[in-house]
Amino acid sequence: MSEVAVPMIDERALSKLRWRCRRGLLENDLFIERFFARQGERVSVTQAEGLTMLMDLADNDLLDLLLRRKEPGGEIDTAAVREVLGLLRT
Repeated sequence: MSEVAVPMIDERALSKLRWRCRRGLLENDLFIERFFARQGERVSVTQAEGLTMLMDLADNDLLDLLLRRKEPGGEIDTAAVREVLGLLRT
């Protein structure tokens, strides 16, 4: 059986994404730093899309999702967001 290649973002896009993910709340930063430490240079296009959508949220709304106080709803309830949230929460 052959594996399906998952498209990864390039080095420049990864650098921009890391910069975009800087947050005002230390708690959010800790979740995000752990994500990047685990993923390293292996961030897929889908994960980047999910992270970007999460970064559009206010810090407190993001923290509620990370701590499982809430689940994604509305326009952020996408497969990409749920995938990244699962990775951020573990």
